[in-house]
Amino acid sequence: MTKQTIVSPEQWVSARKALLAKEKEFTRARDALSAARRELPWEKVEADYTFDGPNGKQTLADLFDGRSQLIVYHFMFDPSWDEGCKSCSFMADHFNPAIVHLAERDVTMVAASTAPLAKLEAFRKRMGWTFKWVSSGASDFNRDYHVTFTQEDIDAGTAYYNYKNGGFPVTEGPGLSVFYKDDDGQIFHTYSGYARGLDMFLTAYNYLDLVPKGRDEADLPYSMGWLRLHDSYANAG
Repeated sequence: MTKQTIVSPEQWVSARKALLAKEKEFTRARDALSAARRELPWEKVEADYTFDGPNGKQTLADLFDGRSQLIVYHFMFDPSWDEGCKSCSFMADHFNPAIVHLAERDVTMVAASTAPLAKLEAFRKRMGWTFKWVSSGASDFNRDYHVTFTQEDIDAGTAYYNYKNGGFPVTEGPGLSVFYKDDDGQIFHTYSGYARGLDMFLTAYNYLDLVPKGRDEADLPYSMGWLRLHDSYANAG
């Protein structure tokens, strides 16, 4: 952390007001970006996707649970793994308590992974989450929404992620997709976000961005290198 300039209270307020003007500019720009996101064209979902859920087989339409809007978090959990991705778990710690509020705004949110349902349920119970988690391993859902890759994709550097081909370190990637179902039961894909596009959903990062040390990740092997499952920190008890 660099050494900061120490000033008088009057000078501090002056500097803070200058930053406030930039913060307001950023807020207005963010509002405009959110509006542009909602104005994206939609694509009709033609594929028939099937998921394994706590109550048996379900279609994509079933996941809406009587609402018109659906958010699916693509949780990284390869069938061969014993536990879910720690970064996706960090994300789940944030969205799990929000789901009850989203439901009041005509939004259902679920998580989907390629791992078998038994593994998902065991890990969900360990983490103390209550959100609905379905297995998408029996369909092409994860492949079609570009969050699951073959080893051949990875070796060839052709894994298509975040709207471009390139290298990817593992067979699963994080993402979030949004769908809308109209009164006739037609389903449309309205948005998908990946990588740093998921940053805004991590409230803890927003808090870290306020403190003097910030995220403090520059000297780590990779961002989030400090992260652990929430029951695995030294002070977790």
